[in-house]
Amino acid sequence: MIDVIVAGAGPTGLMLASELRLHGVHVVVLEKETEPTRVVRSLGLHVRSIEVMDQRGLLERFLAHGKQYPVGGFFAGIEKPSPVRLDSAHAYVLGIPQPTTDRLLAEHAAEVGAEIRRGCELVGLSQDEDGVTAELADGTRLRSRYLVGCDGGRSTVRKLLGVGFPGEPSSVETLLGEMEVTEDPETIAAVVGEVRKTQKRFGLGPLGDGVYRVIVPAEGVAKDRAVPPTFEEFKQQLRACAGTDFGVHSPRWMSRFGDATRQAERYRVGRVLLAGDAAHIHPPTGGQGLNLGIQDAFNLGWKLAAEVGGRAPEELLDSYETERHPVAAAVLDNTRAQMELMSTEPGPQAVRRLVSELMDFEDVHRYLIEKITAIGIRYDFGTDFGEGHDLLGRRLRDVNLKQGRLYELTHTGRGLLLDQTGGRLSVAGWDDRVDHVVDVSEELDAADVPAVLLRPDGHVAWVGEDQEGLAGQMAKWFGAAVG
Repeated sequence: MIDVIVAGAGPTGLMLASELRLHGVHVVVLEKETEPTRVVRSLGLHVRSIEVMDQRGLLERFLAHGKQYPVGGFFAGIEKPSPVRLDSAHAYVLGIPQPTTDRLLAEHAAEVGAEIRRGCELVGLSQDEDGVTAELADGTRLRSRYLVGCDGGRSTVRKLLGVGFPGEPSSVETLLGEMEVTEDPETIAAVVGEVRKTQKRFGLGPLGDGVYRVIVPAEGVAKDRAVPPTFEEFKQQLRACAGTDFGVHSPRWMSRFGDATRQAERYRVGRVLLAGDAAHIHPPTGGQGLNLGIQDAFNLGWKLAAEVGGRAPEELLDSYETERHPVAAAVLDNTRAQMELMSTEPGPQAVRRLVSELMDFEDVHRYLIEKITAIGIRYDFGTDFGEGHDLLGRRLRDVNLKQGRLYELTHTGRGLLLDQTGGRLSVAGWDDRVDHVVDVSEELDAADVPAVLLRPDGHVAWVGEDQEGLAGQMAKWFGAAVG
């Protein structure tokens, strides 16, 4: 029997498969498409996703294929300089097209032993107390202990489960594609700059060799968004918005997306779970979709692996929904707000000007950027934060230790106790799941952190220096002691 079937070989599914393999879980990824998509829906990784790649030793390969940009201008396209003192060692956005991200994650998943089967479409599933049966389009049946739907906004898994997907349908639609352009670059830049003074859903970005990424509002909302737009639609809408079609020709690919905003009512039904766009969809404003899915997988992977391995504490797997559902709900809200601020109507434009003024205050600007980049997330661990350390529930940024960097110690996906007490603490009984590192960090010393327990996803589960408190939290997150 397969341990976990992952439906969907996009960024969420590939990241989840890799996380599961770090813990020895037998994973099979099913992808209905026979070849990876060429469509570039996402253009980069935000700060938290960059940290995730660093935590797993993948960042260098991503940096080799991307370009670093300042963290500014992401909230509703309001141009502001990057906020100072952003709480990360990676205070930048990594520009990298989604097909490249997909390829790098697929290579990593294969390296760690995940099996990726393309051309395998899931069309049915059933479950019992022992496992899940997945039915494929060719009649094949596969049996697994768990199944995770990472199969996008039109998720077959979600529909088969009968999980509700409430929210709002698309009210506006945008055309997106890559094509060659004959107009000279100076004229293109001048016209785009003028149009974008009022229409933020418009742009032509050079990709090299006369090829541009083109984005333009559609005339209306298509009845079937799965049907790509025609080239004539692109030219017509370019002329409507800019008075010219810039001489576009030879399209490489064309697509459309809307501003539908929906979230699954549940992320888990028995032995079947949902992650990524299968669990939530929202406008692409702020570039959060791919990043949100990767971070779903990062939260779920170690918890599902513990469940498969028989070491999961009670309710650990359910904490995936408890923690990630509110995060996605907040993203849906901030994208709704951003879409309002991008409207060309007088009212929203007045609010946009006011928000722009407020963002001149550094604290306001940083707060909004922390939302977009996901470094402001704090999980509720069921304690009164007013009585606990400020780091509890938050991810810990990479810090310099006497012997190196913190994130260099997290590549295995295990828990980690960073002990600055000189070794007075112990992980005995949990040393098969938690690494014990006796070292010091000036940054943590300044924050009054004698010792910190990190979950495999880098979030802080405990801060202190007493063994009893540490043992209680290790049991809560990693299960009973052994030996």
